[in-house]
Amino acid sequence: MGTTVVGLFLAGVVNLIIRNMIRDKKQGKSLQCGCNCKHCSGHCGK
Repeated sequence: MGTTVVGLFLAGVVNLIIRNMIRDKKQGKSLQCGCNCKHCSGHCGK
């Protein structure tokens, strides 16, 4: 029973992280360079 509860908890946390990453990507926020140099403030080095 404990394994199931921990597994469901971890699945929920992973789901929230993925949803947050997708939401950030749609808003143009990302940890990686999106190669959109028009809006780049010089962080990507291009």
